[in-house]
Amino acid sequence: MKNFFSRLSLITVSVILIGASFGLGFFLGGQQAHFKATNVINQETGKPSAVDFSPFWKAWNILENKFVSVSTSTDNAVSNEDKVWGAIEGLAASYGDPYTVFFPPVEAEIFESDISGNFQGVGMEIGIRDGILTVISPLKGTPAFRAGLLAQDKILAIDEESTANLGIEKAVQKIRGLEGTTVVLTIYREGVEEPFDVSITRAVIDIPTIETELRSDGIFVIRLFSFSATSPNLFRNALREFILTGSNKLILDLRNNPGGYLEAAVDIASWFLPAGKIIAVEDFGGEENSREHRSKGYDIFNDTLKFVILVNRGSASASEILAGALSELGAATVVGQQTFGKGSVQELVDITDKTSLKITIAKWLTPNGNSISVNGLTPDVVIEMTLDDLEKDRDPQLQKAVEILLNK
Repeated sequence: MKNFFSRLSLITVSVILIGASFGLGFFLGGQQAHFKATNVINQETGKPSAVDFSPFWKAWNILENKFVSVSTSTDNAVSNEDKVWGAIEGLAASYGDPYTVFFPPVEAEIFESDISGNFQGVGMEIGIRDGILTVISPLKGTPAFRAGLLAQDKILAIDEESTANLGIEKAVQKIRGLEGTTVVLTIYREGVEEPFDVSITRAVIDIPTIETELRSDGIFVIRLFSFSATSPNLFRNALREFILTGSNKLILDLRNNPGGYLEAAVDIASWFLPAGKIIAVEDFGGEENSREHRSKGYDIFNDTLKFVILVNRGSASASEILAGALSELGAATVVGQQTFGKGSVQELVDITDKTSLKITIAKWLTPNGNSISVNGLTPDVVIEMTLDDLEKDRDPQLQKAVEILLNK
């Protein structure tokens, strides 16, 4: 088993997108029927004693004996293995969590490729919001970013195929593809009357990490685009650059940062907090003890530091953990829009040597015990960014951050 949170958001960023297909119900208790599937081994291994699986085997045999394919394909037989994979997919889907997903062999191989860092796609992270496939954030400089996709855009169709009940992993498979090929997304955007199509040419994705800027008003800006394995070192270098300017006014821009490594968020928060301060709590539910992630105590700044963090609807996961901790512990003022709300922990478990199950095992809580997954993070100062602002290249969130810092 692998603790998967530290990889999850980075992986979904890099795919760049990151589900299950159909539902399988089973009944508790009830009367046992006498159906036995043929050519199937280990039918009862590990079966919970309180679960009546006879409806499943009855359905299996009826399908085996009665199903006739209407497909024109000559190769339409479904193997026993495929039926088992489909059943597990449905079982995972029955939990109603878009991040708990079974990977059959082909999908498992793709997922391992994503982990290893071979990425071709459009350059965005997607998730499920209110049951609808939704853009969490497009990455700066990627095809999705250049095509004008925005955080919270709803993806209604992929190449004219509806995304209703599609699931994240299946959507990823359809959107990703070889460099130079094209995918057409049908988008619904709040404030736009009708859905519209966006054609995007896929490319090899180079994930941006960090940018710095010293403004003419003396404010230093660090823009962090993802929490990668290299982010802690890059952030340390950015802080060194900030200190050398002699400024005491800092903006950390986490807008459209979909997250990444938890360790990177903890390390970055540690520059602003004393040792031992809780940055995030991993809540496993039930009777299992929670796990606290605490500051390493680099804490190099004194009370003269003026610090604002910018977030928006594309800020998720590690971004929410970092901003939430520094806000609640009084180290920074958070400005912007309500964040996405991706605050769960996944673990990857091998089911066979070619299949795996990604399962949500915990949720993230802020130092004050607030769940990030419920509603996301509410900024200390809420400033909306409208479509008109984007079209006219206005940035009221950055303007508000500057105002706060100059008037402190």
